[in-house]
Amino acid sequence: MSGANGYALEASGLNTFYGKSHILHDVALRCAEGKITTLLGRNGAGKTTTLRSLVGLTPPRTGTVKIFGQETTKLPTYRVAALGVGYVPEGRKIFPNLTVDDNLRVPIERPGPYTIPRVYELFPRLAERKSNLGRQLSGGEQEMLSIARALLINPQLLILDEPSQGLAPLIVREVFRIIETMRAEGISVLLVEQNVRMSLAISDDAYVLENGEMVYSGTAAELSLDEDRIQALAGASAEEWKLEV
Repeated sequence: MSGANGYALEASGLNTFYGKSHILHDVALRCAEGKITTLLGRNGAGKTTTLRSLVGLTPPRTGTVKIFGQETTKLPTYRVAALGVGYVPEGRKIFPNLTVDDNLRVPIERPGPYTIPRVYELFPRLAERKSNLGRQLSGGEQEMLSIARALLINPQLLILDEPSQGLAPLIVREVFRIIETMRAEGISVLLVEQNVRMSLAISDDAYVLENGEMVYSGTAAELSLDEDRIQALAGASAEEWKLEV
């Protein structure tokens, strides 16, 4: 499936509310096909709400979302997923009382290159732990399982919410390597991340959200040169990110 004008996803004028609280204000973003697009912002900026609005979990009150050229604004989440959209939520959301292998058998597989044997090749650590319960895995292993599960629907667009959260630097590098593999295989990726420097290093395009408003859109390379903005985004953790690159 191919989107209009080479975009896997296009959103414009998104206004999303939680009750009476107006969270997103005319948010617009686009994800080019076969590219990694990163959405950055401080905690509470509205990044997760943006992703939930895009996949139908928290539908926007106004605005439009198109995925591969098809308007999906009012579609339920399962219909969005059926278009070839994989979503890895913040907090992993794996099944703690199922084994790794059983977790991987939950998604309805769509035709494509990603099968259970293939994801075990991509994530050898999961192959080693396939008989372990989800709750027995480390944070990094749970994140890998969450990504592997999303890959089994053979998505053409993969949306990841904070995949490096709480992970050790070595595991973070491994997760980012896997995200780059996705792009190499033609999957479009939308990435929400706190790890500003590493996400910009692997991304093609970047957006910055501040208090529910988009304050930057452009290339990741251009943003990576704006040291003041990076320091502001990373906040107190700026030095920490430098050490991890």
